[in-house]
Amino acid sequence: MQGPDWQIGRILGIPIKVHASWFPVFAFVTWSLATGYLPEALPGLSAARYWGMGGVAALLLFASVLLHELGHSFVALRYRIPIGQISLFVLGGMAQMHREPPGPRAEFLIAIAGPIVSFALGGALLGLTFAAESARSFHGLMVLGLLLGSVNVQLGLFNLIPGFPLDGGRVLRAGLWAWLRDFDRATRHASLAGQGFGLAFGGLGAVLLLGAASGTIPGPFAANGGWIILVGVFLYAAAAGSRRQAVIRASLASVGVRDLMVSDVPILSPDLTVEEAVAQHVLRHGAEEFPVGADGRLLGMIAVRDVQALPQGLWPSRRVGELMQTWTPLMEVAPDSAVLTVFERMIRDGRTRLAVVEDGRLVGFVTRSAIAQFLRLRGLGR
Repeated sequence: MQGPDWQIGRILGIPIKVHASWFPVFAFVTWSLATGYLPEALPGLSAARYWGMGGVAALLLFASVLLHELGHSFVALRYRIPIGQISLFVLGGMAQMHREPPGPRAEFLIAIAGPIVSFALGGALLGLTFAAESARSFHGLMVLGLLLGSVNVQLGLFNLIPGFPLDGGRVLRAGLWAWLRDFDRATRHASLAGQGFGLAFGGLGAVLLLGAASGTIPGPFAANGGWIILVGVFLYAAAAGSRRQAVIRASLASVGVRDLMVSDVPILSPDLTVEEAVAQHVLRHGAEEFPVGADGRLLGMIAVRDVQALPQGLWPSRRVGELMQTWTPLMEVAPDSAVLTVFERMIRDGRTRLAVVEDGRLVGFVTRSAIAQFLRLRGLGR
């Protein structure tokens, strides 16, 4: 999701972040528990205790969501798929995987791991709650256990809805992938199912809101209608985005780097002053990065952002070789590489361009802007 987030820790080496949208939802859940569920389940307590218990319960509910996402992440890490972060946000959580699964089996196991964790946690909590039913002194813990157990079971069931990008949709994609032998086609079909469920949720939420407004449905259902519409909108938008990404992947899969690379690339001498480099190359070519080399060897890369960070008064005395990043294989690709693979690598590494090297010689550059222009020309938007 776009917007600010804050890291609150690391688990399994994965950054755990809280998105700004999480805080109002946390406050709403705490309020609804403190003023509704808890007073009904545990009458006779003070308002302060209800609010304190509501806050703890809300934190534990989001901890359940985090465990669900860690289930996905644990299996993904077993397949050596990097996890950028796990984010908690308005509608739950999301594990950000930096690479697609290597095959349908991996996709299925990664997808099903989250619901399995939720069902296991829910079953354990409900089992302990019913086992301790006769212990009146633990009535408060039983109420909390019943709440958390029920929510975890519901979380597992909801995520098994067969619409991408929900876990059930990923299971559907795994089956379609194994059947069609085509990852992108499977993604398109599973995403279409996700859009259908998004529309269905939106329609159900609208019916609840209209029914509550007309008096034919009890008023408390109005709030549920609002949440269901929000879930439907999110699911539809996420599924539509995934479907579009599949179309983009299919468009880029058959294109090679050689087809999109820019061949006219100046190589800067490390002995140039920054002022000379700006006047002779940066202003003339308008690129964001330039290769640095000497005697037929590539030595590094200098980025315009590094030049901008240097006070202009130092430009005449500082050399390009002092500002450049030392050349590494991560800066280059082969001309026969697939553009799709290169584009994913750019996004993963945060690069806007990569050098195209053949037999140790720089032959061009491939850039994100060139890939974006290619997609625009084929009617795939920005």
